[in-house]
Parts: sequence; structure tokens; C-alpha cells
Amino acid sequence: MKVAVQQEDLQLLAKTLQEQLLVEVSSAEVFEVKCAVTKDGLMILTQHESDVKVDTQIIFAVIEEVLQSLTPHREEQVQCFLRIFGQQLPYAKCSLALKQAEVFGDGEVGEPEEEYFSPISSSALTYSLSLDEVEEEEPFDPFADAPMPTAKRTFQIKPIFLGAALVGMIVLGSGAYLLTRPCVMSECKEIQNAQQVKTKSPQLIRRAKSEKELLVVAQQFATASAALNAIPSWSPRYQESEELKASLSGRAGKINQVIKALQTASLATQKVQTPASSLEELQARQHLWRQVIAPLETISPDSELYGLVQGKLLNYRVRLHAVNQQIFIEEKWLKKITAAKAVASAAEKQEATAKSLNGWQKVRSTWLVAINALNSIPLTSFRYQEAQKLLVDYKPKLVAARDRATKEQLAAKTYQQAVSAANQAKVYQQQNQWQAAATYWDQALQTAKKVTQDSLYYTQAQSLIEPYSAALKQAQEKVQVVSSFEQTRTDLDKTCINGIRICTFTIDNAGIIVRLTPEYDQVRQNNFANPYSENSETAVDVTNHLQILREALAVIADNANLSLSLYDSQNQVIYTRTLGG
Repeated sequence: MKVAVQQEDLQLLAKTLQEQLLVEVSSAEVFEVKCAVTKDGLMILTQHESDVKVDTQIIFAVIEEVLQSLTPHREEQVQCFLRIFGQQLPYAKCSLALKQAEVFGDGEVGEPEEEYFSPISSSALTYSLSLDEVEEEEPFDPFADAPMPTAKRTFQIKPIFLGAALVGMIVLGSGAYLLTRPCVMSECKEIQNAQQVKTKSPQLIRRAKSEKELLVVAQQFATASAALNAIPSWSPRYQESEELKASLSGRAGKINQVIKALQTASLATQKVQTPASSLEELQARQHLWRQVIAPLETISPDSELYGLVQGKLLNYRVRLHAVNQQIFIEEKWLKKITAAKAVASAAEKQEATAKSLNGWQKVRSTWLVAINALNSIPLTSFRYQEAQKLLVDYKPKLVAARDRATKEQLAAKTYQQAVSAANQAKVYQQQNQWQAAATYWDQALQTAKKVTQDSLYYTQAQSLIEPYSAALKQAQEKVQVVSSFEQTRTDLDKTCINGIRICTFTIDNAGIIVRLTPEYDQVRQNNFANPYSENSETAVDVTNHLQILREALAVIADNANLSLSLYDSQNQVIYTRTLGG
């Protein structure tokens, strides 16, 4: 443990010597110092590179000065060596004789009444180790890597005095450093300069018309603040410097805020020179202008920066408004395209489920809405090209939907015409106008056959063909019957008139009923009463005529394939004839 303590003291001495060399010798950063205590005394080895030029007298003088600051109890001699790194033997050496310091009656080393060193702490006393104690332990030799010359005299050093000397050197050095700091003992130019900057800055700021002029003021604030930072906390004017620095910092912050905004405005203005190519680019420009305007709007009217800021804010707000308008318009077109895509998707779903004319008309209308929306997007919009690509895809689908809707509309019209013709045929049929009924039944049948096979109405139209064909056949048969009745009526008209109205008749499916007129009966009776009357106008061979009449009526009934009943004017049956009779 004693050897370890001594080793710490020697390392401390070596460090002290090396630091002092660093102060006194310009190339001392390349020196290495080692210390060792042997039974012959203290040895100090200083090493350096071969290319370093060394003044040995200065080196040894510095080492002696440091050792003289120590206070040995008796005269001691120290061996000092200079050696080049990598070599075994030193190329220079010297012996230093240290004289005993004055000792007072209490046996302690005397010190001046006015001390510049702080008392040694209790921790430093633990490093005290006499040469006699070292001899009791195994020697600690830092020079074991090279043979060392034998020292002529021994040297004894108390570590406590080494520590005291080092503390004294530190205190003296620190005291000198502290007293030479700015605004401690000397005139405080830093505060004077800062106050001058603070006083002149408002006028400079008010005069500033551009970012460059503000940068000059900001640089003055930065320089003044940096100088104030050098004032240490032990300075009597430290508090004043801190308050001044805070004031400068606040003003500098506002100036830098405006400078940054103006720099951002320059960037935004530069970007505006080139037309935007996307909505995202417009939004980025909008963000830039907002970054410009937001900090400038925080400048209060009582600020020196207010005049400069207000002069530029109006222009910046106009620029932002223009960008906002562009974004509003582009977002409108974007919504148009989004809506068109959604409508097109709905049209495709309607196509998959359309099963009627109304369904296909909806499909056509939906495609038309999507295409009209895309057609409204102008050439100047970022979305124009996208809209044109969608139109290339959507227009053929609209044409197909329109053709299908037209085809279904025609098929529906044809189907309705067939149904309408059939309904009219039924009306004529109820009126026994069989010729008209047959005409409309034929029209209904032919129209139903015209419904195309690829139409949704094809199946419905096919279901009409069979009943319409049967109705047409029935009507045609009725037409033939009616035609026969008409001929029978004509024949009966001719038969029942012969100068006078001989008879009247009715005809239906049940047969022919003929009634003699009262006029004809009167003629018959007169003829029976005056058979030789010479009235040529009314003279009739009643007996022969009635027989001829019956035969003629029988022929007409046979041609019509109807039964015949003949009555006199008193509704008495004169003659009957059945079918096949």
C-alpha cells in the first residue's frame, strides 16, 4: 500500500513538471516526464522524439524551478536525464542540489505569513511517504527499460510538501486566471458595446428595408451577446450582463423570426415563377406562404419591425390567396374525378343486374353523368390528362349502354304495339265486326313476331304468338260467315221487293225468318176476291207468285246453309225448311 501511495505522488510530480514544461517550452506537448525514487534518491527522466530540437538548459532550469518550490527537510540532490524515445541511454543529465528550508521551533517547515497557497487537505496527507519507508518496500523503478547512471547524492522529499506546492501553484494560477477574466478587475467593454448596440438597434431596424439590412443588425446582436457570454459569474457586473443579454436575445429572436419569414418568402416567390404541376405542389406552396405570414402577424404595432412587416404582409397575403384559389379549383376538379369514378362504378353494377328497359335506361343515364363530369374538367387542370384517359374507357361503355337501351326501348314499343292491336281486335270482335277484328289480330300477331331474340321482351312476345294466331283464325272464320250473310241479305232484298215490299226478313246463326208484308197479304186477298180485276199495276198472280217466292227463299236458305221459316203478316207459319230438308 505504501508503494502505491508513493507511486501516486510521483505521478503527480511528473504531471506537474510536464504541465510547467508546457507553459515554458513551446514544443513541450511532445515531452514525457517520469519520476522514480530509489535508495539513492529522486530521479527524473524527460523523453521526446528524435526530430524535436531541445534546449537542455531551459528544460533543466524549468525542472529546478519546480523542485525548488518544494520544501525538503534537508539538502537533497536530484538526478535529471534527457532521452530520446526508443533509445536506452540518456544524452544529457544534470544534478540539482535542493537546500533545506527554514524550520521554526515547532519543527514544521516555515511559510510566509501571507500565504498564497491553500492549506493541504487531509486527503493529501495520506500521500506522505518518507524515503526510509520506501526502502522498507520493494523499490518502484519506472526506468526499468533502460540502465540509469548512479546518482552521486541522495534526495529525500516529503509528498505532503509536494502536494502543498502543487496546490499553491494551482491556486496562484487560478487566481491569476479569475482576476484576468472580462469585467472582473478591468473596464467592462463588453457591456458598453452591448448597451451601444441596444441603443442604436431600434433606429437601424426601423430603417431596414430588406432581409440583408436586418441580417446586419442580427449579426451585431449576436456579436454583442457572444461577448457578454465571456463575463464570468464572479464578475460584479455579471447580473447586469445577464439582463442585458436577455434583452438582446429577445430582440434578436424577433429579428431572426422576421428574417426567417423573409427568407421563406423569397423561396416561395422563386417557386411561384414556375407553374405548379400538381395539387401537392400547390399545397406545398400554400404551406410556405403560411410559414411566412404566421410569424409576421405576431409582430405588434409597437415593435420597430412593424413598419417593415406590414409593408410586406399585404403582398404575401395576396400571394397566399392566389394559391388558395388555385387549390380550391383543383380540389373541385379532383372531387369531379372522384365522383365520376364512383358513378362509373355504379353504372357497371347496374349493367350486371339490368333486366328491363327501365334498368338499361338507368345504366345509360349513369354513364352519361360520369362522362359529363369528366368533360367539364378544363385543359388547364392537373387532372385533365387523367380525365381524358377515363373518357377513353367510359365513352364506349356509354355507347353500348345507349344501344342496348334503344334496342330494349324498340322491343318494348313493339311488344306494346302487339298488345294494343290485340286489345283493339277484341273490341271489334265484341261488336261483331269480324273483318276489323281479323285485321287487328293479324297486325298484333305480326308485330309480336318482330320482337328481337336478344331483347328482354322476346320471351313475353313469344308467349303472345299462339293465342293471337288462334284469335286470328277464329276472326277469319267469322269473316267468312259474315260474308255469306251479306250475300244472303242481298239475295233476300232482291227477292222481297217486286214493285212492292213483299216481305221482310232477319238472318242470324239460327236461320232465316221471312214475314210477308200486310201490303202483300192485302193484294193476295183482293186477288182472291176479284180474280178478274184489270188493275195492271197491282195485278199479280198471287198463287204462282207465292210458290215462286217459297222456292226462291228455299234456294237462298240452302246457299247460306241456314234453316228457313216463312210467316204471313199475321205471324202464321206458311212454310218452313230445315237444314238438309
